[in-house]
Amino acid sequence: DSTKRLASPLRQPPSDLHRHFGDLRETMDGADVTFLVRGDKFSAHRLVLAARSPVFKAELFGSMKEKDDNLVEIHEMEAHVFKCLLYFIYTDTLPALEMGSLDVTMASHLLVAADRYNIERLKLSKHKLCNHIHAGMVATSLVLAKQHTCHGLKKACLQFLASPSNLRTMMASDGYEHLKSSCPSVLRELIARPIPIPLEAAKDIILAILVVWLDRRS
Repeated sequence: DSTKRLASPLRQPPSDLHRHFGDLRETMDGADVTFLVRGDKFSAHRLVLAARSPVFKAELFGSMKEKDDNLVEIHEMEAHVFKCLLYFIYTDTLPALEMGSLDVTMASHLLVAADRYNIERLKLSKHKLCNHIHAGMVATSLVLAKQHTCHGLKKACLQFLASPSNLRTMMASDGYEHLKSSCPSVLRELIARPIPIPLEAAKDIILAILVVWLDRRS
């Protein structure tokens, strides 16, 4: 019996590494770099950032390292988005109520940040976008998916647009103009996709998209 007890595998408690790094984020003991984002300053630890992001590693230790890198200015990002990014880097979760309360706008910003700093796990914010697709924002989500290589989000958008009414509403939205100018290849893909409805029902929409695409090529 004693031999069997010794041979039994030990049950390890769940990892609490993220909690310790979260505490480190709160205290910022030993912080050795400061980021300036639209007037707000954020302290951090170089090694933590480098371990989580190859882009931060290059910026802080590699060929992209600046001479005076104790203060690093971040451009083209809002301060609240960078704060959320740091939270995820330290804890591997999103702040407070996590994905349940993550609004679509923040999810979009985080998707861009995840791509910018090559943090694949942060791209989980795409699930929020996939679950909240509507005609008013599907064009913008398609642009994000194309620019930041999010195949799941792109697939969800294209499935949503398989409905003629959704497609017609999208073409009347503000985001459609942005989609036409920045990602015309997505329009070509829309035309090429099999349509799970009678062709006559969607013919006018398909022709409208085709005209737009041909205009851009001329």
